Amino acid sequence: MKQLFFCLSILLVFTSCKNKEAKPKTSTDAEITQKVNTLYTTYGKSSDVIYGKPITKDLFSNELEKTFQEAINISKADVEKVKKSDHPTDKPLLMEGSTFTSLYEGFTTYKIKSIDVTESTKPVGMMANVTVDFENSQVSPKITWTDTVHLVNAIDSGWKVDNITFSDKQAAGKDLKSNLQSFISGAKK
Repeated sequence: MKQLFFCLSILLVFTSCKNKEAKPKTSTDAEITQKVNTLYTTYGKSSDVIYGKPITKDLFSNELEKTFQEAINISKADVEKVKKSDHPTDKPLLMEGSTFTSLYEGFTTYKIKSIDVTESTKPVGMMANVTVDFENSQVSPKITWTDTVHLVNAIDSGWKVDNITFSDKQAAGKDLKSNLQSFISGAKK
């Protein structure tokens, strides 16, 4: 009888440890999923929204937020410059299309395919690569592609989008940071 209780106790200990290890991954995945959903429900379909409301402060890493804000400021300044120019009907420098996806026209649906969380040294903390499948069924034939959203969590500061790698077959650029930097560089010429 003592051996049975001993075996059950050991089994209970191992079962408890396993459940405790699984919970953080589940809550981490849930937090990451929430960030990706916020990104695509707020900014996903068109770049028009980036000019109409302030940047969501807890969504982007500091570096990406600064770059994003610089691009928005350059664009807004050019809009004002064109309005006051001798040619107010000229087209100002704008980030157009779906800034946060590979396809200029954006998506009609998306689905998170996988979340890969690893430890990071730059910044110190955790990083995650989220593979997202997209579809645009408003064009014929429908277009499907996959982008990867890169998030960082620097020493428990919360998960933040740090970059997006675009699909090779759809995108005009390789990733979000490069596209923003190209926009900024082109505007400064």
